[in-house]
Amino acid sequence: MAGTRPRRRNWARRLIGVAVLLLALALVAAIGVWVVLRDRGLAPPTPMEPRCVAKVPDQTTVLSIDQAWWTSIIVGTSVRRGLPPRAASIAMATVYQETGIRNLDYGDRDSVGLFQQRPSQGWGSVEKIMDPYYSTGKFYDALVKVDGWQSGDINDVAQEVQRSGFPEAYRDHEADGRALASTLAGWTPSGFSCTYPLSDGDPGGARKYLKKTLGVNATSQQGPQLAYSADSTEQAWAIAHTIVAAGSRYGTVSVQVGDRAWTLAEKSLANWTAADAPLARTKVAITFGQ
Repeated sequence: MAGTRPRRRNWARRLIGVAVLLLALALVAAIGVWVVLRDRGLAPPTPMEPRCVAKVPDQTTVLSIDQAWWTSIIVGTSVRRGLPPRAASIAMATVYQETGIRNLDYGDRDSVGLFQQRPSQGWGSVEKIMDPYYSTGKFYDALVKVDGWQSGDINDVAQEVQRSGFPEAYRDHEADGRALASTLAGWTPSGFSCTYPLSDGDPGGARKYLKKTLGVNATSQQGPQLAYSADSTEQAWAIAHTIVAAGSRYGTVSVQVGDRAWTLAEKSLANWTAADAPLARTKVAITFGQ
């Protein structure tokens, strides 16, 4: 019996060693999956990273800063064209599946861009498709030609436009697409926020961007501030959420719509709160860094 305890101890050590090895392998596999998802734009940024969040009832969607930029153009183009939010919902479900909301210069066969459009299939040249405004416009051109697109199943409508080899894949992204369309098109007030490092402001660049994206003209520009008078509360919130989504590029530090205000917080996600001095409900005031 003298050798029993050492043998038991050896087996115990071996079992512990095997358990540690399996745990390490599982951790490596999990990290590998996360890296692959992040590379595809499908894993949200961590709470410590710059990020944007869209919130609607029963849905919260987290984006990286780059994803928010592309999203602002896609949804904003639908607003500029006077399309209902459903159009942007379909577009966003599509880009989620096709590229993880990334403007790729590669893809299956000759597919490129946000929507993975193919020059050989008549979508335009590679150079044109890589322009997000052009590719988004071409998507909406095709979308509105689909019979029943305004009431049909979102997945099926997207497939009718894209002709994908994975015809049911768009369904997985419908909820995220609706959340982004609803907030950035202005139908969910106070529903979009971002956090990012403070940078120098570029109100002139922001003014051009909002004109190109939403088709709106500023009523005034004074120093680091822009003012807008919208045609509706929905358009006012579209302006506000869109400039927050692009805030890291133009140095947006605060936005006010009517009686609600947002101020950049670099370390956390800022909420929309009651404004100290309310504006008219269709008035938007934007301040940029100096």
